[in-house]
Amino acid sequence: MESTEEERLEVTVIVTIKDTSVEFRGTPEAVLDSVHRFLAREVPNLDLAYRISLNYSLPQLMDMFASYIRLTPEGPRVINDTGKRLSDKEVIALQLVAYKMMFELRRFNTPSMTAQEIQSVTGLKPKSVSSRLSELVKAGYVEKEVGEQGARYRITTQGIQWLSNTLASKR
Repeated sequence: MESTEEERLEVTVIVTIKDTSVEFRGTPEAVLDSVHRFLAREVPNLDLAYRISLNYSLPQLMDMFASYIRLTPEGPRVINDTGKRLSDKEVIALQLVAYKMMFELRRFNTPSMTAQEIQSVTGLKPKSVSSRLSELVKAGYVEKEVGEQGARYRITTQGIQWLSNTLASKR
């Protein structure tokens, strides 16, 4: 039986706490699990903080929104493979998640978009984009950044959670 590239991948992590250093070596999953168990044992408050923390990684975002987002040569796009109708708010939030993903992949230098960019790539009417962005900002799902270049919008962690829950309820 041939092993996959992922099975052959080995990582090494050295954790130092005060005067103690411990080295973990193995597959990424095994090392992550071992480091987490070690830290939970050595730093109990860290385990508590870990359990109540909310921060979505790029692989988590990809898993959560794989049925809705495609990274195309023209840029990230909302392409709904579920057959369920999406609201304008959901489309806008998905587009902002897609931009965040491209930023995390280091393909874009910002995770935010202007209202005009959102309108252009989603095909939504400018008034609808403006109104839905205002609602999303008011709810705390999107953050508005105002700078020299005008207003830009980015999805918040709370917005990702809202979007994930909203889309899950449609399934």
